[in-house]
Amino acid sequence: MSVRILGIESSCDETAAAVVADGREILSSVVASQIDIHRKYGGVVPELASREHLRRIVPVVREAMEQAKMRFADLDAIGVTQGPGLVGSLLVGITYGKTLAETLRKPLVPVNHLEGHIHAVFLEAYKSGLSPALPAVCLIVSGGHTVLYEVGAKHGSRTDPDALWSYRKIGQTRDDAAGEAYDKVSKLLGLGYPGGPILDRLAAAAGNIAAPVKFGRTKMRGNTFDFSFSGLKTAVLYHVRENPDYLPEIAVREAAVARGEGKFEQLLPLCAPKTLALVREFQNAVVRDLLERTIRAAEELDVPTVLVSGGVAANRQLRATFEEIAHNTGLNVYFPSRALSTDNAAMIAAAAYPRLQNHILADVSLNASAALPIA
Repeated sequence: MSVRILGIESSCDETAAAVVADGREILSSVVASQIDIHRKYGGVVPELASREHLRRIVPVVREAMEQAKMRFADLDAIGVTQGPGLVGSLLVGITYGKTLAETLRKPLVPVNHLEGHIHAVFLEAYKSGLSPALPAVCLIVSGGHTVLYEVGAKHGSRTDPDALWSYRKIGQTRDDAAGEAYDKVSKLLGLGYPGGPILDRLAAAAGNIAAPVKFGRTKMRGNTFDFSFSGLKTAVLYHVRENPDYLPEIAVREAAVARGEGKFEQLLPLCAPKTLALVREFQNAVVRDLLERTIRAAEELDVPTVLVSGGVAANRQLRATFEEIAHNTGLNVYFPSRALSTDNAAMIAAAAYPRLQNHILADVSLNASAALPIA
């Protein structure tokens, strides 16, 4: 009989639940996004997020159980995100998970959200019959996180789902996360929230239009594997200020977004070629920085595998560029699907499995940790 774990994720602005068998087979996965609620504010409003989690968590969990065709009594454990994330949001999922585990008398497994993103890569690989070799360098890149880890197996090179892994932080962002920079530049250009998906598509639409500006590489003192995107965001801001011809069309786009006309097909005609080229150059700089530091870390550590996860891992250019480098260097690069790149509960249930197998459990005293580390 397989071990079936209900995962619950509520660290930010997605309420999610999923059932995963043996840490590798997704039986169900349900995600309720709050993008429409936070869009008009240009980012996540913590109090609104926690209120929406309260409203949605019960129906989301019920739908996940229905999709899995299971009763609550059939579960073997409850896995819940303990952190990092927004405390109010985390507490909704933790409180529900604790109550459910106590009522069903099932084990409660605390999970680190970042470890979940790493397991998302393996969930995708398992679907294709693959098992990425460890040690590996893992880039987790999202709206809240841009961090590099060395991931190792505690027992040789095992990557089976019940093996515990070790983590060592190699580098991290010193200011804005990559996804946060996307959101801020998108807001600056009147393109709405979230910024990642729309900027990705507009960058592709730019084609070979001449660049209005070129952004240089970010040089870091100290740990050269650290990231910084605040300077790039500021460079875009200064460029727009120095070129007031951008302003009229920014106002037009802001009005369109305010009317609810924020889809790619609606915004593309409102972007001059110069704007499309600016977006392309911004994305080129972000992708170049993420790629170069990650590949250099893999080469210096002499590891065969690179894992890329988190919401920004859904970016088309990022994926294509990593795959090209992998082809040229012989590195094995793995991504989750786009659905598993963004926050979801399947990755939480998968990460809970080895912790359950190794008796790493929690009780009703479990509390949220906004900055919970894994290394």
